[in-house]
Amino acid sequence: MKRNLKAVLLVATMALLSSACQRQGEAPREVATPTSSPAAAEVETIPITLPVLDALLADKAFKADLKSKLQLTDEQIAALGKISSEAVTKLRHANAENQPGSAETSRQNAIEAIRRVIGAEKSEQLLALARDRWNKGSEEIEATAPKDTEPTMLKGPNAIPKDTRVVVNIPAYRMDVFQNGSLIKSYKVGIGYPEFPLPQGLRKAQMIIFNPTWTPPDSPWVDSMAVTPGEVIAAGSKQNPLGPIKIPIGSPSLIHGGKPLAKIGTFASHGCVGMTNGQVKDFAKLLAQASQTELSDQTMAAYLKNRTKTRTVKLANLVPVELRYETIVVEDGKLHIYRDVYDQNTNTEENLRAVLQANGITFEDLGGEEKAQVLDALNAMSRNPKKQPTPKPSVVGNQNTADKLARAAERRAEAERQKKLRNRKEIVIEIALLTGKGYPPPANLDSGTGTQVAGVNSPPPVIVRP
Repeated sequence: MKRNLKAVLLVATMALLSSACQRQGEAPREVATPTSSPAAAEVETIPITLPVLDALLADKAFKADLKSKLQLTDEQIAALGKISSEAVTKLRHANAENQPGSAETSRQNAIEAIRRVIGAEKSEQLLALARDRWNKGSEEIEATAPKDTEPTMLKGPNAIPKDTRVVVNIPAYRMDVFQNGSLIKSYKVGIGYPEFPLPQGLRKAQMIIFNPTWTPPDSPWVDSMAVTPGEVIAAGSKQNPLGPIKIPIGSPSLIHGGKPLAKIGTFASHGCVGMTNGQVKDFAKLLAQASQTELSDQTMAAYLKNRTKTRTVKLANLVPVELRYETIVVEDGKLHIYRDVYDQNTNTEENLRAVLQANGITFEDLGGEEKAQVLDALNAMSRNPKKQPTPKPSVVGNQNTADKLARAAERRAEAERQKKLRNRKEIVIEIALLTGKGYPPPANLDSGTGTQVAGVNSPPPVIVRP
């Protein structure tokens, strides 16, 4: 039952993000068809939080379904709305997006709150109704492609596209553009806060919208923005957070600009992929190229010059967008271990073994020192790192002063090393058996600075060598 309740809240997460990122009004919303939604097993791994109920309860049609199909009363719906609103306010005031463990706490509070309000049986019914809504979506912008041409999520860890698609690895803060199986450009991006996570699964990019308007959702995180929920914020307005371009990628998310450089490579949005204005302009041009859509530099410049007029360019071919959550990645012969930013408990030995197997080796193939390094890194980047014991003196009893000072120095050094690891977003381990294997390294990486560099706004990865 607990796992099913988490799945209920997943769909609510998706709905909230739709409210937060897609209530802009000037263009139809995309449909998430059953073929592109996460599998049932994947659904239960996506971060769940109580604030997502705000979106469900703001949708009149969904509230009507709750009353007619689930026989929920106005009092029950109002109680859920009050609980969700208060939860979001507490998270915002506590700045919880930067506090380790806040996402897990929020998820547990959500599960308990829903059970108290509508009970276990109603929760099951809500799951079925919400899943049906998620699968059907709303009106599509184009006819559905034939079933045999519908894109699917690539199988296995660290899968490399052979077609044209965009891949976002959430914990790596990285977005890659593949064209005909070749990685042509990489971007460092911002992701959703833990309580407003970027969802996972397959989405579709079908249009580019220049100078989008924005309709603030009725959610407490909007309070500090001096705007009124439901009021359309004009294109080009300083109060519009979407920047000059947005690319809808299927309800509930967007790829959009408007982010300052400080938000690239960290938490930055309420469920969208965030980019600087320079990055999103470059990405839009590349997306048009990859989808064989005619969009000249002159046309783009003309659209962007008139900042108050919204323009929509429909892509000649839809481009699949994979939203992945991979904290263990073999990349260009090295093992990358990323911090578990959404507290999904993915940095486990079981997942490590699966990744190694996908790249043709086993955990047992590693040397003793390599195994120790990898397990140490998994622990350091995990949801709840276990405190490592400080080195104990190898000699007990009579020790001279020099020995005692040396042992004390060792303990201080180890404590400092572990402290630094806790502040890292990534650890890279060189493993000889992985040479020449894995996912490709970033191509022409755009880190938001206007120049192609290795990274930005985060400490460089720790590279461990045997």
